Amino acid sequence: MSEALINRLVEFAESGNQQKIVLNGQSYQGWVMEITEEALLITTGYADKTGKDMWIPFADLAQAELSYWDNQQDQWAAFKL
Repeated sequence: MSEALINRLVEFAESGNQQKIVLNGQSYQGWVMEITEEALLITTGYADKTGKDMWIPFADLAQAELSYWDNQQDQWAAFKL
């Protein structure tokens, strides 16, 4: 994976209060917890019992919609890789 893409994913992970990834009609809203050489880990929910961890391969991110919660605008803002 290119260093430029990993840097953009780190920027995405640090943007806003939460991140949202919509992929194939499924929405994952929460926090980016880890970025590896092959995938990104997003965790959803507010507690261990209701939250889920989802690994999303970089290849799938190319077709996903990324956004983050913009606290200043109080709305989701699109994020482009």
